[in-house]
Amino acid sequence: MLGKLSSSLKESIRKIAKAKRIDKRTVDELVRDIQRALLQADVKISLVKELSDRIRERSLKEKMVLNPREHVIKVVYEELINIIGKGVEVPLKPQKIMMVGLHGAGKTSSCAKLARYFQKKGLKPAVICADVYRPGASDQLRQLCDKIGVPFYDGQPEDRNVLRIVTSGVNEFDKYDIKIIDTAGRHALEPEMIDEIMDIEKATKPEQRFIVLDASIGQQASVQAKAFDDAIGITGIIITKMDGTAKGGGALSAVAETDSGVAFIGTGETVDDFEKFESDGFISRLLGMGDIKSLIAMAEESLNPEDVDVDILKGKFTLKDLYMQLEALKKMGPFKKIMQMLPLGGLGLDINDGMSQITEDKLKCFKVMMDSMTEEELTEPKIISGSRLRRIAHGSGTSTAEVNELIKYHRMMQKMMKSISSGRGNMPMMKGIPMGKMMKKMR
Repeated sequence: MLGKLSSSLKESIRKIAKAKRIDKRTVDELVRDIQRALLQADVKISLVKELSDRIRERSLKEKMVLNPREHVIKVVYEELINIIGKGVEVPLKPQKIMMVGLHGAGKTSSCAKLARYFQKKGLKPAVICADVYRPGASDQLRQLCDKIGVPFYDGQPEDRNVLRIVTSGVNEFDKYDIKIIDTAGRHALEPEMIDEIMDIEKATKPEQRFIVLDASIGQQASVQAKAFDDAIGITGIIITKMDGTAKGGGALSAVAETDSGVAFIGTGETVDDFEKFESDGFISRLLGMGDIKSLIAMAEESLNPEDVDVDILKGKFTLKDLYMQLEALKKMGPFKKIMQMLPLGGLGLDINDGMSQITEDKLKCFKVMMDSMTEEELTEPKIISGSRLRRIAHGSGTSTAEVNELIKYHRMMQKMMKSISSGRGNMPMMKGIPMGKMMKKMR
């Protein structure tokens, strides 16, 4: 997500963390690096200038309660949060949600993703398709809903009366907690189409009115958000395709200048690549400081306490523990996404060391190797060398180099787990985050 921007910001933070002293020259260099990164992400020049001035002012003149390096990093973190604004809190209670947006923004798939989000929270969602114009719109949404087991309604065959469809759909799903209304995508802000969504809003009186915006439009996001807000009073924004554009930062910052806040962001193709927008966690991930709060939420949704019988807080992390941890992590989603949520930067670990690049196939290969090990080798990995190494490689159909790769990976994970459990290296903005709680979720 926002890979180029994140890489640039992480590099800026690394420079500060390694700097021998923090002075005006160091801060000026940091500000230049951040300016370059934000402008490339399509953040408005005036916002970048305001941010730069505040970082300089606070870094050099504000009273420090931390050491100088931590103080500067904390300032950067807080000021970046300021330019993207706070997220919108969406209550977990019965409600109607109306979805609007321009054609091609990803509105239809976002309806299914939103339904999945509420489904995972224990609520009963249902989806109503009010798009009678785009060929295949109804079929696309029906297929997505079928995949996740969510009820779908698009009116009677050949019925093209939008108001009749939405009112019938709302009545049909009277006993469902969440009713999501997918309106037709607009190719532009045509008056007749705006009139239609205003009529739908009056007829259904939805508690939430979300606009779906494509992240690639960058700064133009504010123009669209304002136009729809003037028509029906937008209560939240969903920004899609955050994984495939360099302009996501521009879209987020532009939206922050409107009266509407970001509620959710789409981060991939599947129905689960969708997350509640939390500005502090989002910026923390961009800076390489992880997002433990979101990771805990993922663990609570995906894991049962009995899934893994291991306590990594004991200070010893064996290959046996690693095997069970991989089983648990697999249930939580893509490994790379999980690694982005861990505070690797704050723990002095480099995410570029290959941990996030470990693929599903590689993890399967690691497990096959571990299946070829003795109980002693799984418990005491340091004894694996020479003949043991060759035996494991032969038994698992791999090479000694691949077994060594597993051993190296285990050492990296061991270092990371020990650092997290002891709290060493945490960045100041992570104070109070329950690191131990995350680990216990995987017991």
